[in-house]
Amino acid sequence: MESKLETLAIFLLLSTLLCTRAFLTSNDGLIRINLKKLKFDETNRVTSDFDLDEGDMLMESIRKYKQSANNLADSQEPDMVSLKNYMDAQYYGDIGIGTPPQKFTVIFDTGSSNLWVPSSKCILSLPCFFHSRYRSGRSQTYKANGQPAAIQYGTGSISGYFSEDNVQVGDLVVNDQMFIEATREPGVTFLAGRFDGILGLGFKEISVGKAVPVWENMVTQNLVKDHVFSFWLNRKSEEGEGGEIVFGGVDPKHFTGEHTYVPVTQKGYWQFDMGDVLIGGKPTGFCKGACSAIADSGTSLIAGPTEVINQINLAIGAAGILNDECQKAVKYFGKRVFDTMASSLDNTTQVCARIGACPRQGVVSSIGIKSVVDRSEDVSSGFEDSPPCTACKMIIKWLHKELSENHTQESFLTLGSDLCTVIQSPLGESMVDCAKLPSMPPISFTIGGKEFELSPEEYILKIGEGTAARCISGFIPLDIPPPRGPLWILGDVFMRRYHTVFDYGNLQVGFAQAA
Repeated sequence: MESKLETLAIFLLLSTLLCTRAFLTSNDGLIRINLKKLKFDETNRVTSDFDLDEGDMLMESIRKYKQSANNLADSQEPDMVSLKNYMDAQYYGDIGIGTPPQKFTVIFDTGSSNLWVPSSKCILSLPCFFHSRYRSGRSQTYKANGQPAAIQYGTGSISGYFSEDNVQVGDLVVNDQMFIEATREPGVTFLAGRFDGILGLGFKEISVGKAVPVWENMVTQNLVKDHVFSFWLNRKSEEGEGGEIVFGGVDPKHFTGEHTYVPVTQKGYWQFDMGDVLIGGKPTGFCKGACSAIADSGTSLIAGPTEVINQINLAIGAAGILNDECQKAVKYFGKRVFDTMASSLDNTTQVCARIGACPRQGVVSSIGIKSVVDRSEDVSSGFEDSPPCTACKMIIKWLHKELSENHTQESFLTLGSDLCTVIQSPLGESMVDCAKLPSMPPISFTIGGKEFELSPEEYILKIGEGTAARCISGFIPLDIPPPRGPLWILGDVFMRRYHTVFDYGNLQVGFAQAA
């Protein structure tokens, strides 16, 4: 046991040393930050202590880290920041805040516009204790602000206050950048994340507190030659290099052919018009008259209106996660339920009372209050005729009729299986049979008149290996109401296949085959 702990301690020490910032200038004049990809293993003490296995971690990581739909110098060579890749679901890299710089790992998120990191004053939220915290007293360039701030994301929120300090991204230093010191990070979402904070790369139109985003300050402070930045996300998750973001240009090694550009239609997100969605090469007709879409590096999956996402998941054979668990329950417990029902159907009130739909007769509760139905005085409070109780009795009578007509146990179990199909996962994630990937159809998106296709291997997230492997659909329903929606969100599942250029100077987004 001691040798195992010693080995673990050495590994953690080496991991810390390997993650230390190192600036290297390559032959092409570009500045790169070399980082290693961290793998999920037994050294992840935090998640194991909270009973989060590899699958749980991935499910937490694919939650949306973005605002809810209701809230919305001398020129230099391009600056590059390498990205880590966690299970093809989180891409993140390092920045520095303050003088001397304090290191933080952040998600570079084109779907939000604020920079935030945990504050040293965050003492009531557990996630803060497992991530780096900004300490203003250690920075020579810190400027107090104090304006309160809060951001509501899809599955979590942060709150705190604004501060100002220098922010180092690669070899660039942005002066007097407004950012949020987060003093509260409730929930397990940020605890499970492999990042400390988020650096938003959207427009200031959706910035909380009207803070100028880091990217726009890079432009106004003349830190970049060209007013563009670009993303390359490494599709080979087993490799150490997770990807690269380039500020001020593009790296030609990371794409092939020409980019297809479409204009930004509304500043805020990087929003553009998208044509129809195709399943197996056949149009769905949903976006025949054009749909709005955003390119979003802060979202792991592809999100879209429920109507067409359901069509896609049906076509690829995906089933809701709760649907899958329900099917397992029917398989293992269905016969027992059938036998119990068959022996008790003669008394509908008794059956419904057992499951809690109707009140039990003559029962005294734990606090000494008599049952709502007092048969000794033949008085009813009316709860026996409540909608749940009435509905339960109707169902039991129907089942009795089915059984009396010699319907078999098999038909009963089939009914249970059919009922499972209407159960939806709260966040819409769906599972597929990993063995069926070769038979699944390609899914394509029409952008700028060109079809951008994804193969099953590209739109499915796989967890584990062999018989223990689980596969998650890369498509998730999200209905954003007008005027902002309906809206498609092309996240990392799409951006892994297609190198993406965010052209701030010409207000356009470009896509090309990633190399």
